[in-house]
Amino acid sequence: MSRKKISTTVYITPEQNEALHLLHDRTKVPVAVYIREGIDLVLKQYADQLPGQLSLTDTAPAKKKR
Repeated sequence: MSRKKISTTVYITPEQNEALHLLHDRTKVPVAVYIREGIDLVLKQYADQLPGQLSLTDTAPAKKKR
């Protein structure tokens, strides 16, 4: 089942646009799918910088000494 999508505007370079459309022409996968996959990759790469809930085995971050 597909989840609800939120519309947003993203500015890309002409080169990115051309490459995405060439990829679409060859695979028939919508450009929007590739953009969402790219966002997922970035979010995964920077997951340690996103807020989240600690598990029971995680320890609280050490406080910085001044």
